[in-house]
Amino acid sequence: SALFNFHSFLTVVLLVICTCTYLKMQFPAILEQKTGFRGFFWKAARIGERLSPWVSVGCFMMGMSIIFF
Repeated sequence: SALFNFHSFLTVVLLVICTCTYLKMQFPAILEQKTGFRGFFWKAARIGERLSPWVSVGCFMMGMSIIFF
């Protein structure tokens, strides 16, 4: 159902990026494969590493919108 609601879709995308980045920092061997199904999660972790200020702002804004709206 997150595909049909844009707000839910953004929440899921931000959670995947943050989770993959955390897992890559804690357990780097899990996300070494850059192709296939796990390659998607490697790319999400890379986005979280390189765009961390923007991802953190997005998480903050998403949290505020969930709390207040």
